[in-house]
Amino acid sequence: MDETARGKPLLGEFLSTRRARLKPADVGLPDYGDRRRVPGLRREELAQLAGVSVAYYIRLEQGLSLNASPQVLDALATALRLDDAERHHLHTLSGGTGKGRRRLPAERVTPEMRQLVASFGDSPVVVVGRRSDVLAWNRAGHALFAGHLPADGPDRAATRPNTARLVFLDAHTRDLYADWHRKARDVVGKLRQAVGEYPDDRRLASLIGELTVGSPHFAQLWAEHRVRAWDTAEYRMRHPTVGELDVLQHSLPVPRARGIRVVVTTAEPGSPSQSALRLLDQPLEPADASAESDESADSPVRVTPVPRS
Repeated sequence: MDETARGKPLLGEFLSTRRARLKPADVGLPDYGDRRRVPGLRREELAQLAGVSVAYYIRLEQGLSLNASPQVLDALATALRLDDAERHHLHTLSGGTGKGRRRLPAERVTPEMRQLVASFGDSPVVVVGRRSDVLAWNRAGHALFAGHLPADGPDRAATRPNTARLVFLDAHTRDLYADWHRKARDVVGKLRQAVGEYPDDRRLASLIGELTVGSPHFAQLWAEHRVRAWDTAEYRMRHPTVGELDVLQHSLPVPRARGIRVVVTTAEPGSPSQSALRLLDQPLEPADASAESDESADSPVRVTPVPRS
């Protein structure tokens, strides 16, 4: 990445967009209405709220100051009403460039990861890397999110499916979410977090460029600098095979595998959605093996009408 994409300019952009979204009334300041020339808070207002000098804050927002202290960052985060994910992102952008220059390890799925995936049984599971590349999935995970793609796609590093690319550039995935716009915001927020954590990842920068050019909606959301933590999220999905279902997606970090997460999809126990998820783990199989032997050799094989990944 060039210098314009590293942590300090990104820090200034993040501060500026967070400042613009706050109205004076939100923080107990007088609102002068039409006489205000800028959206949101002025720089001097934010500096006053955070207890720092205006000159220092301006240098910080312009990318001219060195790393701010944790105390200053916490004061700015409080003044800007940042949530936990945004606060963490602010600290990362301020002090993350040195960390980002370390050589990033190749992403691979270890036997321990595959054992972890298998432990979730018939729940859909996808293993994603720091750029949201799909590193592995089980049968149900493939069937739920990308049954129209080859099941062995994650095994080929050069052409692995990418969940962000699918959400913004793939028509099947767009139709998969009832509230696609909310899913899109979540995806962009996670990519924002990734750029803060890995500012020198060239392939990540290339992905951002590709999505910005290929999707005006992505470009608009990217400019907002919103951050989304990897945690849990509820979605209503409209699957082409098993129909509509309400799910909860859990993002779990993998120990000793920086940036890799296991995303597990569940549904309320005993619900139709849970039954639908279980169907996704079923391959096409003979309906009755004993009945098969009674049929003539030139008769078609009968199969159970369940989804196939």
